[in-house]
Amino acid sequence: MKNITNSFVSVGHWPSAGSFEFNTDILATNPINLSVVLGVLIFFGKGVLNDLLDKRKQRILSTIRNSEELRRGAIEQLERARVRLRKVEIEADEYRTNGYFEIEREKVNLINATCKSLERLENYKNETLFFEKQRAINQVRQQVLQQALQRALGTLNSCLNSELHLRTISANIGILGSVEEITD
Repeated sequence: MKNITNSFVSVGHWPSAGSFEFNTDILATNPINLSVVLGVLIFFGKGVLNDLLDKRKQRILSTIRNSEELRRGAIEQLERARVRLRKVEIEADEYRTNGYFEIEREKVNLINATCKSLERLENYKNETLFFEKQRAINQVRQQVLQQALQRALGTLNSCLNSELHLRTISANIGILGSVEEITD
């Protein structure tokens, strides 16, 4: 410490102006060198540093302004998107509701149409069964009538002789003749 204070206080210890020597004592020369360098930097670098800091400040401020504008734009877009989303959700709910009603209506219409078709088919079935029953009854009647006629003819042929046969034919011809006269 003594050397440091001596280097500042004792001017007589310095070499004369005619000769130039390097002082190799680090503790004595470092504070002087640092103070000179800092003084020169402060004196000459203050303007450059201020310009650099002002430019940096302006860039930061402009970036902040741009960011704020972008943020406001993003908020506006977000609000528009939310409004659109609400509209779309409302439309989707309407479509869903209308779709459910439409499905229910179509379901009821389909059930009604199916019931009507089933009723028609039941009626067709009943009519077909009735006609088939009538046809079967008619076929049975015809067969019974044919069998009865064949039996009657067989019985008549076995019981009748030729004279009785001729009288029956004559009587029938007489009946037919009288029926023709009545119808004319």
